[in-house]
Amino acid sequence: MGRWAIAVHGGAGIDPNLPVERQEQAKQLLTRCLNLGIAALRSNVSAIDVVELVIRELETDPLFNSGRGSALTEQGTVEMEASIMDGTKRRCGAVSGITTVKNPISLARLVMDKSPHSYLAFSGAEEFARKQGVEIVDNEYFVTEDNVGMLKLAKEANSILFDYRIPLGCAGAAVTDSPIVMNGLPISIYAPETVGCVVVDREGRCAAGTSTGGLMNKMMGRIGDSPLIGAGTYASELCGVSCTGEGEAIIRSTLARDVSAVMEYKGVGLQEAVDYVIKHRLDEGFAGLIAVSNKGEVVCGFNCNGMFRGCATEDGFMEVAMWE
Repeated sequence: MGRWAIAVHGGAGIDPNLPVERQEQAKQLLTRCLNLGIAALRSNVSAIDVVELVIRELETDPLFNSGRGSALTEQGTVEMEASIMDGTKRRCGAVSGITTVKNPISLARLVMDKSPHSYLAFSGAEEFARKQGVEIVDNEYFVTEDNVGMLKLAKEANSILFDYRIPLGCAGAAVTDSPIVMNGLPISIYAPETVGCVVVDREGRCAAGTSTGGLMNKMMGRIGDSPLIGAGTYASELCGVSCTGEGEAIIRSTLARDVSAVMEYKGVGLQEAVDYVIKHRLDEGFAGLIAVSNKGEVVCGFNCNGMFRGCATEDGFMEVAMWE
């Protein structure tokens, strides 16, 4: 029997002027989710089940950008995406373009368990959800007053507008003259508060999952890194990884898979592998990740000013943090 470990994240890149009230709300949510996962792991629940359980909790709370509270598209609607992966046999499931499914992570799990495919999107994913009998809600359920206001700012902005959800430090940009550039093109507003969870259980089984509403004011049909196996999410016999931040940079670097690959091909430990990919694989992008190993290790890494994160291990270590 090995040691279990768990980590959760609520997005990389935090405004240094984030109000104390919101900092406390984030810490309380991350702590609640960690405790939920810890209780399940102590009851010998499998890693993949704990990942789904914890991310469902994050999707249900509107604080972060997933499920209820997801960022809005250019048309004021929500298109969510999620992925989950069981490292034991590298089984995976992913969904994109989800508009009515209350918990996208559970639909991704059903794609893995109940379909012959790994990835379903848009109308096909919605039809699959109805056939599987998952909980369906109106798109308006996901739209919050805060996000309606942010979308209005995004549409009015000629450049970036910052409020408590916009990561000034992650962009390193001035308010008026240095817009964030993504894939070579400027974007008007950036809210990267993706959520994720990684777990290794007492059997040494690693699993990972990621869920998000994507970018505020994104083009209809845009797909980020979160549902892409190997980019935003990856799990193997060695480790489980969930990423957050600038999706296009994470996609280009296949960030999550690279952690496992560095461990496998270079024979290094989890900490060294995470440090390597954060330093050498993001080019000019900004991102972060959480990871666990089959030895019960847990590591968080990022190259911007902060990341909402929490982690715990069986030996009693527990931490919830935001800054470096």
